[in-house]
This record gives sequence, structure tokens and C-alpha cells, in this order.
Amino acid sequence: MTAYAKKNTLYISIGFWLILGVECYSGWSNRTLTIQTGGSVTIPCHYDEKYSQQKKYWFSEFDQSNTYTNTTQKNLSVIDHPDQSLFTVTMRNLQNKHTGLYYCVVKTREQPPKNIINETYLKIQSAPDVSVVSSGVSGHEGGDISVQCFYSSGYKNKLKEWCRYEDQSCYTVGRTNTSQNSSVQISDDGRRSFTVLMTGLRLTDSGWYFCSVGEVLNPVHLTVTEAEQVFNLFSK
Repeated sequence: MTAYAKKNTLYISIGFWLILGVECYSGWSNRTLTIQTGGSVTIPCHYDEKYSQQKKYWFSEFDQSNTYTNTTQKNLSVIDHPDQSLFTVTMRNLQNKHTGLYYCVVKTREQPPKNIINETYLKIQSAPDVSVVSSGVSGHEGGDISVQCFYSSGYKNKLKEWCRYEDQSCYTVGRTNTSQNSSVQISDDGRRSFTVLMTGLRLTDSGWYFCSVGEVLNPVHLTVTEAEQVFNLFSK
């Protein structure tokens, strides 16, 4: 899809949603998520906890369809996780025809009627501009994890970041220490990959993150387990 076509599609989309009455989350807006042809992806859609009981769905501009939460199909699953204030969208066997705009939508039941949306532009490529070895990593409390993020040659000089989806907090190349979270170190090898090292993991570090290079990203889910669970496992 050309930049011109994409821009026109975006204008049409904005007009369509404005007619319905919406509030847009910044989230991944104006960012592109790249996935390898034939691959799969899981996309988290966060919402305010006050909307945990409201209807939510995934809207596809590819076929103008709505898929409501707790629906599982052959190549598409939309599952709500109200305890985490998010629903996840898993798309499988992605092909070039699936390239385009998609929306996470929450119907708020407010008056006047209003929907809350988060926009994602999905781009299917034989060689993704940004990719990861695994979309899920795990570690234990107090331990560390490492994530390698790959990027194409055209993104060598773009800003590299490791961002938490929920609050959009991002870390750039270098080392960051905070009192609330684990320390994060990002090193760019200058040869189409950068590595994220998180040490001193805390349970609160669990959640969705993304490798970001310029405006392109790829999601990663981090699971941190209690240190006691790890000890009990090895003591049996």
C-alpha cells in the first residue's frame, strides 16, 4: 500500500469514527506493527477498568467486520481479560491482503453514545521491518530476562526503544534504574538488532511491551513469577 493510499484510508477512517462519536487512545496510533507473511500476532487492547463489563470488539477495515470479545475462530481470537483491564486479539496465518487499519473498540454506553478506540496499522511483510524471536518471555522475581529485537537496514539510524504498552513508558539505548521497576539496559549492535536486558525483575513488571524502531513496533509479553514458586519447583 502506498503512503498516499494509506493516508487516504486514514482520513476516511477518522471521518467514519467521528460520525459514531469516539474518543481515541494515543496507544499505538500512528505506529505500524510488522508481521511476517504466514505468521501470527497477539495485540493487547487496554481499557479503563470502569469499562470491564462493557461490550468490546475488534474492527477490521480489511473486511469491514466486527469481532466481539470471547470469540474464537480458526485464524482470529478476541478474548477479554477484565481482571487485567484489557482484551487480546490473536491473528494467525497473516497474508499481504491483511495489511491495513484495525481498531480496538469499547462501547461505553455513555450519553451521547461514545466508543473508545485504539488504532493499529498492521503491515504483513516477507521480511518484517521490526521483529522478535519470541512474542513471549518469562522470568522470576529478582531475576532477569533478555529480549533481542531485529530491524531492517533502512532503520539503522532510527530511534530504538523498549516500551511498556499500558502507560507508554519507554527506554532508549543505555541503562535506566528506577525505584519502582527493574533496571533496563538497551544495547544496539549496529547490525540490525538491539538487545533489551531487564534485571531485578518485580511482579509488577509483568505485562505487554514492544520493541520500537522509529514508528514501527512488535509486541512482547513478559510474565514474572514469584521467587517462591521457582524455589518450590526445584526443591521437589
